[in-house]
Amino acid sequence: MTARQIVGACFALLCAVMLGLAAGAIWLLPTVFLQRPLPWLAIPAGWVLAAAMRQWVHGRGWRAAWLAGLATAVASFYVHVLISAVNISAMMGYGLIDAMRTAGPSMLLDFARISINAPDIGWSVAGIIVAIIGGWRAPR
Repeated sequence: MTARQIVGACFALLCAVMLGLAAGAIWLLPTVFLQRPLPWLAIPAGWVLAAAMRQWVHGRGWRAAWLAGLATAVASFYVHVLISAVNISAMMGYGLIDAMRTAGPSMLLDFARISINAPDIGWSVAGIIVAIIGGWRAPR
């Protein structure tokens, strides 16, 4: 591999993680609005992330599929972290940013890990599969 290919692969990985974080933050909006978890949104999130990977980050093939699956997994976990922060914020009467700052990353990650159950994992795996299949397809 050349240096250009390595930098390009690292940038694609960074883009996948950032798109996953953005998708998780957007996923939080209907979850907070409806005041209940919406784990089934992993499927449309996976489809949208696969389209984004295929169109803008990496052309097609196994790399785009892998990046789309990674982005969907990041989005699925990040929404649990954000829901934990929202719950702490509501319980303590703090703003969301203050609650995240006070709790710290380790507590938020622990609460997110504790809050994940079997149906959430199932929906996340289904979303990752949709993302991989969508990322494998050739772009238009």
